[in-house]
Amino acid sequence: MPTGAATGAERHSPPAALTVFGASGDLAARKLFPAIAALAREGALDQHFGLVGVARTDMSDDAFRERLHKAAPDGGARWDAIVSAARYVNGDYAGRETFGALASVLEELDGSAGTEGNRLFYLATVPKVFPDIITALGSYGAPATSPEKGWTRIVIEKPFGRDLAGALALDAVCHQHFDEAQIYRIDHYLGKETVQNLLALRFANAIFEPIWDRRYIDQVQITVAEQLGVEGRAGFYETAGALRDIVQNHVMQVLALVGMEPPASIGAKGIRDEKVKVIQAIEIPDAAMVTADVVRGQYEGYRDEDGVAPDSQTETYVAMKLSIDNWRWAGVPFYVRTGKRLPARVTEVALQFKEVPHLPFASTETQGLRPNSLLLRIQPDEGICLEFGAKVPGQGFTVRSVDMDFTYAKAFDERPHDGYERLLLDALMGDPTLFIRSDEAESAWRVCDPIIEAWSAGPGGLARYAAGSPGPVEADRLLERDGRRWRPL
Repeated sequence: MPTGAATGAERHSPPAALTVFGASGDLAARKLFPAIAALAREGALDQHFGLVGVARTDMSDDAFRERLHKAAPDGGARWDAIVSAARYVNGDYAGRETFGALASVLEELDGSAGTEGNRLFYLATVPKVFPDIITALGSYGAPATSPEKGWTRIVIEKPFGRDLAGALALDAVCHQHFDEAQIYRIDHYLGKETVQNLLALRFANAIFEPIWDRRYIDQVQITVAEQLGVEGRAGFYETAGALRDIVQNHVMQVLALVGMEPPASIGAKGIRDEKVKVIQAIEIPDAAMVTADVVRGQYEGYRDEDGVAPDSQTETYVAMKLSIDNWRWAGVPFYVRTGKRLPARVTEVALQFKEVPHLPFASTETQGLRPNSLLLRIQPDEGICLEFGAKVPGQGFTVRSVDMDFTYAKAFDERPHDGYERLLLDALMGDPTLFIRSDEAESAWRVCDPIIEAWSAGPGGLARYAAGSPGPVEADRLLERDGRRWRPL
């Protein structure tokens, strides 16, 4: 099953040809090619596997192979064999000639590598060319899924659209040429072990799920903090910002797994159905709510970065308060924050439980005592931490908070798999569980769209914060007015 504990060697791809559009780009070099090499090293890829790169950069097959070795120099013998047979197609992403050449290469691989007509197309380009590639694939011979021709699937990177209208338009292009079952919208966070472990934590243990609701939980905080700035990606970031880059996808996916109801089965339909229900239950903010419950910020020095407009209004920080209007979560605030140039690189979910109704201890005996919390660390140091009160050793009676820690590195000998490794293998195997369905992507945009519209209505409201600080003071006030505070970074 998709969320089981099987290792890469136990899960094995079928024969297939993987085509990476944007093969000369940063994402392919940093993430995709190392992930393919790791799968090859673990024996998860079929012997009948072929790799093709497509990009506008002029490059020979040999130059492409050198790029593959540079991206993953220690892939092992199986990776070396894949690289030695890898092919490259140079051309425009909307050009008939490009896709004619690609079709010829894929047919050659069917014969030389035995890929049996099975095709996985990965769109690792800038989002604006997604419609061109999808239309060209549909128009110039990408086969429909059928036993006679082999299967065809397409993996689409985030962001899926720039807003709701853009997502709907991109969906229309996708569905004009492909069935929904062939479309795999990827968010690499869903491939991370700790994110998947949310399902195990909640639904494989009797002690957590009974208290996973409004009766016991006071608040939920979701944090995605980065120490780095835009790091040469200003061209992309100026068109995206923190809301589109992180909140609409990563944060919404984590929130959905935290808030979802138990599925009937741990399978694609059951999990995705419940995730959609949670996102659809989030209260859609109006203009007044955006003003009151959303903080956007920009770190000092961002406008001095190469490629950033001197009067840029792009947010590098977002904090917001969300409400889920359903039986389980009514009245429990979900506080979300994400930003660049913060003090630490941290992605975590913190569920803070309500305080005990009565403390029989003197106030001097409980000065170090905090409310119970369950902390899910997604990165770095993946693991789970439970905070609870305990007596300090000694003659007196002092109670303070202590941590009970579980970390993947200490509990398991096997290294945690990179999100891209897991999701690439799932796509090759036809398992959509950890990918985003059409209605799920659109529901997330319905939450974020009013925020984008409110910000676009006029300049102003952009809080400044010092690089290396925890963020703008306005974000602190967002919680302080509720009598709460952010967890320290």
